[in-house]
Amino acid sequence: MARKKIVFVIVEGPSDDTALGVLLSKIYDKDTVYVHIWRGDITSDNKVNASNIISKIGNAVKSYARSQHFTNKHFAEIIHIVDMDGAYIPNDHILKDENLEKNVYGLTMIKTVDPDAIIQRNERKRSNINKLCGCKEIWSIPYRVYYMSSNLDHVLYGKLNSTDEEKENDAYQFAKKYSKNIEGFLKYIIESDFSVMGEYKESWDFIKQGLHSLERYTNLGIELGKINERVSEVK
Repeated sequence: MARKKIVFVIVEGPSDDTALGVLLSKIYDKDTVYVHIWRGDITSDNKVNASNIISKIGNAVKSYARSQHFTNKHFAEIIHIVDMDGAYIPNDHILKDENLEKNVYGLTMIKTVDPDAIIQRNERKRSNINKLCGCKEIWSIPYRVYYMSSNLDHVLYGKLNSTDEEKENDAYQFAKKYSKNIEGFLKYIIESDFSVMGEYKESWDFIKQGLHSLERYTNLGIELGKINERVSEVK
């Protein structure tokens, strides 16, 4: 592996890893790139804020590097995939429902037992994401953050409010479907109605507007398109 460059991919949970881990590994040239998946919902962590989020991510990368006796020179890039969770919607679209056991996400609102907690989370998440959008490198490694809205299940399977069991089952089926059809996977992410393509900054400006952070969108296709172009050039 020493001659390979590492692409450090940050996802939020285990089902995200199941759905995307194998597929991302297949996009790159396996002889020159190793894809490492790291799990963690950093942007929603109540111990993380705009003043320390860059260092938190850097520490995660450095910890992995130390465990493998690597330096930052061994890394090609850091790709961070975040769920939007409706972080940018107006507060009046966060509705109280005392009968709920867990938060319910729709295309125009979030229903919750505790609106104040969601409002605080959204404020923290917005601050963190705004910081990351302007970050170009961490530990001298190129860095980009991409979104799934309102979360990965919504984008990949068109589902909201899935249980953990449903998430894992859908992720497995998705990976199985596309593991031998990488071109189909790329087309799905790059050319679907939910694909926000074009300039990186403009894609972020779009998702922050109105209710878009609850609606079904992703800008991950911007990154996958670049990878596909580079691989095609090598071939």
